[in-house]
Amino acid sequence: MTVERLLLNTLKGQHSERRPIWLMRQAGRYLPEYRALRSAKDGFLGLVYDSSAAAEVTLQPIKRFGFDGAILFSDILVIPYALGQNLWFEDGEGPRLSPRLIDGHLGALKCVPERLEPIYDTVRKVREGLLPSTTLLGFAGSPWTVATYMLHGRGSKDQSEARRFAYSNADAFEALIDAITELTVTYLHGQIMAGVDAIQLFESWSGTLSPAQFERWVIIPNARIVSALRAIAPEIPIIGFPKGAGGKLLRYVIGVNPSAIALDETVDPHWAHSVLPPEIPVQGNLDPLALITGGNVMKSAVDDILAAFSKRPHIFNLGHGILPDTPIAHVEQLLHMVRGQNQ
Repeated sequence: MTVERLLLNTLKGQHSERRPIWLMRQAGRYLPEYRALRSAKDGFLGLVYDSSAAAEVTLQPIKRFGFDGAILFSDILVIPYALGQNLWFEDGEGPRLSPRLIDGHLGALKCVPERLEPIYDTVRKVREGLLPSTTLLGFAGSPWTVATYMLHGRGSKDQSEARRFAYSNADAFEALIDAITELTVTYLHGQIMAGVDAIQLFESWSGTLSPAQFERWVIIPNARIVSALRAIAPEIPIIGFPKGAGGKLLRYVIGVNPSAIALDETVDPHWAHSVLPPEIPVQGNLDPLALITGGNVMKSAVDDILAAFSKRPHIFNLGHGILPDTPIAHVEQLLHMVRGQNQ
């Protein structure tokens, strides 16, 4: 029997009137079942590294909503952890990494690739629990974004320390980017071998870079990852998500050559459709705050996105991750709208 895999087929370039839908961070804090499970574990990282629990979290939104795709529950900072940095999460403040590489510890790290093994085990467990029709998405942070955390030791608003370092210590920064790129290829290959159907590359901080830095630290490393994965597993679609790229989106698509391009909420969908190659699938790009607002605000935005991408392969998603205070009823309404079942 042939199983319809709407999301996977769309990523491979097939156009359908019925749009597949999944949401970034769909497994997370807006779900009571997630909060209950996390409270029983030793913090966020303990949950990520408990493969059975992480698999359960990955499957929770599929069981509740029936999304067309399940995205692996993990974190982009498992790569710095596997490169030898210490990683922990401060309640209410987010991730921390030490030593801060900006302080001169670039040569002190020792790679610990076995720290990635529990993530592969999570993928295998999720694969066992998914229906064949549901696409399993793996992911990784892209090198520039990961490097900003490694240098600063935490997230930052404008990545100024990483940008300054990249200008003034280009050779050392390139060595860091190369190390992240190499391990990311290994990591994503491991996810593919464990059973993911597609990959998303999260370049979360690309919006603060000049065109020249965007070329060197976003396009070149992501292109290397895409090329290496295609040589290993040519059938696996790769979604590129250069958040904040704006007018550099077309350059990203041409230079990186992803299978599909994800758009953040600041991108006009009609503009994106007009400038992007007509054959490339597009993913996005509802504002997470419109989802929180719901009602006619959300319906107007959803209708606009669906209309903008009606003539190309399109995956409905948010422009960034779902926020913790998102009402579950609004997610249900969104599904009805996208699937044409609104009453």
